[in-house]
Amino acid sequence: MDLTGKVAVVTGSGRGLGLAYAHALAAAGASVVVNDVDETVAEQAVEAITGAGGTAVAEVVAVGTAEAADRLVGRAVEEFGRLDVLVTNAGILRDKVLWKMTDDDFDAVITTHLKGTFTCARAAAVRMREQGEGGTLILVGSPAGQRGNFGQTNYSAAKAGIAAMARTWSMELARAGITVNAIVPVAATAMTETIPAFAPYIEAMRQGAPLPDFLRRGEGFGTPEDCAALVPFLASEAARGVTGQAIGIGGDRVALWSHPQEIRAAYADGGWTPEALADVWHTSVGAEPQTVGIPAPKAPEAS
Repeated sequence: MDLTGKVAVVTGSGRGLGLAYAHALAAAGASVVVNDVDETVAEQAVEAITGAGGTAVAEVVAVGTAEAADRLVGRAVEEFGRLDVLVTNAGILRDKVLWKMTDDDFDAVITTHLKGTFTCARAAAVRMREQGEGGTLILVGSPAGQRGNFGQTNYSAAKAGIAAMARTWSMELARAGITVNAIVPVAATAMTETIPAFAPYIEAMRQGAPLPDFLRRGEGFGTPEDCAALVPFLASEAARGVTGQAIGIGGDRVALWSHPQEIRAAYADGGWTPEALADVWHTSVGAEPQTVGIPAPKAPEAS
């Protein structure tokens, strides 16, 4: 993948998945605007990228507002003359069950993830349309947004909204040659370390142990670097026809998520009554209810 001459903004790219995306784009030849709320972390990321031969600058700002989005796009244009790729990775967690979640818990996550994606994508789309040469929006989703997750009302709602925005914007921006996709990464990060089923494997990985095959292949769970290849691919000419998709990646696995769709239907002449629904539900439309939540990884039993 040769992205020489391309310019990318990656939000939340001081560490973790965002840093892996920024490294991958720079390694492919793109100039990258690194973003984080911590100046030291952002500058360290830039030093790591430039030390590896890439080109990067830092813009320290918390995403969410239109002003922050304008700063990020403006920095790309000021430093490198254009903007070709936006990766909306910035995010936070405020996990609590519904009856304990405060307004502030909800608003903080929605502002960073959902509104931050919206404001940054809007600013990027305006610039890309002005340039008239197309572009790439890569929105970062999550399995929680695809299936829900216990204790993550705010995060799941935001990530589900991001997938919906990718589908909508892929239609709205098609004539401008701008592709829009949601990626659904699964990796060992500070976020996934809070999940008890993953925690011991992440800790073992820190001590030098490889992740077992049942995680890398069966669960599609690996390192941030395992997820990074998808980003330069989607930013490349090889993916010009890929848009409006939700693509999962992690460990040794890449997968295409389905869009929500009707899976079974029943009909009643003249419409339905509550009693008629009760009569047919368990043998018709509701015969195979859909599952919810992210399945916990299960280690294979020893033989």
